[in-house]
Amino acid sequence: MNQFTGRTALVTGGSRGIGKAIVKRFAEEGAKVAIIDVNEQALSETAVELREKGYPVYSKVASVTDREQIEQAVREIVEIFGSIDILVNNAGVIRDNMLFKMTDDDWTTVMDVHLKGAFYATRAVQQYMVKNQYGRIINISSTSALGNRGQANYATAKAGLQGFTKTLSLELGKFGITANAVAPGFIETDMTKATAERMGIPFENFVKDRISKIPVARSGKPEDIANTAAFFADELSGFVSGQVIYVAGGPKN
Repeated sequence: MNQFTGRTALVTGGSRGIGKAIVKRFAEEGAKVAIIDVNEQALSETAVELREKGYPVYSKVASVTDREQIEQAVREIVEIFGSIDILVNNAGVIRDNMLFKMTDDDWTTVMDVHLKGAFYATRAVQQYMVKNQYGRIINISSTSALGNRGQANYATAKAGLQGFTKTLSLELGKFGITANAVAPGFIETDMTKATAERMGIPFENFVKDRISKIPVARSGKPEDIANTAAFFADELSGFVSGQVIYVAGGPKN
């Protein structure tokens, strides 16, 4: 299992949930991993867990919405590991509400983290990828990009990431860089637990209800998304670019 030996992977928001599963998968496959997150405790715990297994890890408390923090982190990663070959724009937040209740801050926060964050991180790493004539950019979108009640902000941001992905594939393809997106459906994470709590529904009941609507008759796990991210990140996937895969247990598009 040395799919990513010699490669360096940066995962934003990589200390919990889907991001952590992706980090673990890449590390297990031989990658040097770098994690940026605003959750200092979770970041520290994840870094310790990986280092105890002997994996090379860079971790830094930084916000993807702060250009200087992101650019500094990217410079440090390249200085330590020599390159950044894979970028996963995973950092995300939810501020769910019906449109008539949604505040300016609800909208701006979600846009900044998902869109500005992906822009800052991608712009910071692409110069190194272009120089090396190799790169894999993976954006974490969502089935909510197709529309979801109470998520006008989140749906818009995740749809925006898909347009961003396709444009990156057009601009960067000639430099050996691919750009693709993974759009998870219902995945059991802290974020979906927060959604159930907001709705006043016990998480177990929330999961059962969602499973009843999923063709493969089970909920998604963070590892399901990590598997798809690993496919896009593989050197052998060099002819796959500008694509969106809905990992949702059945058709979504």
